[in-house]
Amino acid sequence: MKTKYVLALLFISMFFLAPKVSAHCDGMDGPVVTAARNALDTGNVNLVLIWVQKNHEEEIKKAFQNTLAVRKLNPQAKELADMYFFETLVRIHRAGEGEPYTGLKPAGRDLGPAIPAADKAVADGKLEPLYKLLTDKVHEGLHDRFKRVMEKKNFNKDNLEVGREFVEAYVIFLHYVEGIYDAAGKTVHGHPSEHAAEETHKH
Repeated sequence: MKTKYVLALLFISMFFLAPKVSAHCDGMDGPVVTAARNALDTGNVNLVLIWVQKNHEEEIKKAFQNTLAVRKLNPQAKELADMYFFETLVRIHRAGEGEPYTGLKPAGRDLGPAIPAADKAVADGKLEPLYKLLTDKVHEGLHDRFKRVMEKKNFNKDNLEVGREFVEAYVIFLHYVEGIYDAAGKTVHGHPSEHAAEETHKH
C-alpha cells in the first residue's frame, strides 16, 4: 500500500508538470475565470489577487476597477468588460507561471480523467479516489512497458532485428521510469517544490 502511495505522488508530479494542466487555468470554466466572476460579482478583488504574483497586484487592481466602472453601463458593456478582465487576469497568471498566454479556452473541454478528479478531491476533501486513479495508471504503464521488455529480453544474439526490438522496449521502459522519478523533484508551474525551497533556505 505504501508503494502505491509513493507511485501516486510521483505520477501527480508528472500530472502537474504537464501542459494540459496549465491549460486548465485558461478555460472559461477554469479556476481563474471562476475566481474572476466571483470577484466582479462581489466587488472583492482579493479573490483574484491570489492568482497572480505580488508584483502584478497593482495592474490587476487597476483592471478590476476599470471593469467594475464599465460593466455598469449596459449589458453589452458588461459582457465586453468582463471578457477583458478575464483575459487580463489569465494572461498575467500565465506569465507568473512562465507560460505564454494563448487565449481563453471554451468551457466544457475534455480535460481527461485526472484534472477533474484532482479538482473533485480538493472540493470534497477526499484524496483516496484520486490516489486510486493515479496508482492504477502508473501500475498499468509500468506493467505494460516491463512486460514488453521481458518478452524481448531472451533474444537470439545473432538476430539483430529482434535485438533492436529489445533495445527499443528497454529504452522506452527506462525513460518512463526516469521520467516519473525526475518529475518528483522538479518545480511545479515555476514555483519551487517544498524540497527545493528547503534546500534554498539552507544556503
